[in-house]
Amino acid sequence: MGLVHHYPALKRLQTPTCSVCIANYNGDALLVDCLDSVLAQQGSDCIEIIVHDDASTDGSVRLLREKYPQVELLVSAENVGFCVSNNRMANHARGEYILLLNNDAALYNDALSTLLENARKQHAPGILTLPQYDWITGALVDRGCLLDPFYNPVPNLDPERHDVAMAIGACLFLSRKLWIDLEGFPDWFQSIGEDMYLCCLARLQGLPVQVTSSSGYRHRQGISFGGNRVSSGTLQTSFRRRQLSERNKCSTLLICTPTAIVWPLWLLHQLLLLLEGGILTFLKHDRRIWLEIYWPTLKHVHAAMPALKARRRQVQSKRQATLTDYLSAFASAPQKLRLLLRHGFPTIR
Repeated sequence: MGLVHHYPALKRLQTPTCSVCIANYNGDALLVDCLDSVLAQQGSDCIEIIVHDDASTDGSVRLLREKYPQVELLVSAENVGFCVSNNRMANHARGEYILLLNNDAALYNDALSTLLENARKQHAPGILTLPQYDWITGALVDRGCLLDPFYNPVPNLDPERHDVAMAIGACLFLSRKLWIDLEGFPDWFQSIGEDMYLCCLARLQGLPVQVTSSSGYRHRQGISFGGNRVSSGTLQTSFRRRQLSERNKCSTLLICTPTAIVWPLWLLHQLLLLLEGGILTFLKHDRRIWLEIYWPTLKHVHAAMPALKARRRQVQSKRQATLTDYLSAFASAPQKLRLLLRHGFPTIR
């Protein structure tokens, strides 16, 4: 799997401060808002923009070549997924910092200057994000996320809290050196949860994961991968998204949870997944829920157990954070239970 084309920018900066990396698949209806928001940034002359097109079948490549010749365009020969797309762009980037930005997101005008200012104030080079706002309503979605005991993201809405468990991958900012040190996203994650994994690795090493107190970005939630949003009072998701989410959360829990607490937590999590899958399958009268979400998840994590344990040993050998510090960004209440009580069972399509 490789790139079939590489279209260089008309004039490449010799030393860009920041490389803005945008993964795109069939996003010709989204890219204008996204790219125009980057080009409108204060100090945009210090930015290079890289777009990885993941074998789109729409007019994305033509739009980028004709309207945005200043963009560094990487065109994939075949669809490789979000993780590989971002890894390729990060490998191609030359900036001191990297901003991973979804094609369905748009930055506030002072977003990059705010991120750079906050990055230089961190006690150690870490990961940053901006407050996220809903594209349509403008309502605050989150200020980064905490995690529940089973690694489900819990939106942080506290304006006084800046240390969080994870930065959403729709807008994730870090130094290129740290990206290299953390080894980027695991290719096999494909999509969903890779942002959580990267942030957990950073926090295990005692590095900050934070949200800025000002600026922000607008996001069309769920557009780029389907689902993960509330519509008409019901949580909407897709079979593919849910399966990747459950699989990758299981893997992150096993690899990143410090000390021996991982094993009772792992056992409880597997039992709860069995129960959850059985109940949803029964109540929805849909065997696809079990066959396409829960069975593949349980099958994968147990088949991959030797590899996951090996990766756990590598990750934990670099741990600098105490158990208390690592868990300081975790919420005690299970997020799935809270969502169930508020929205009922999810609609899966």
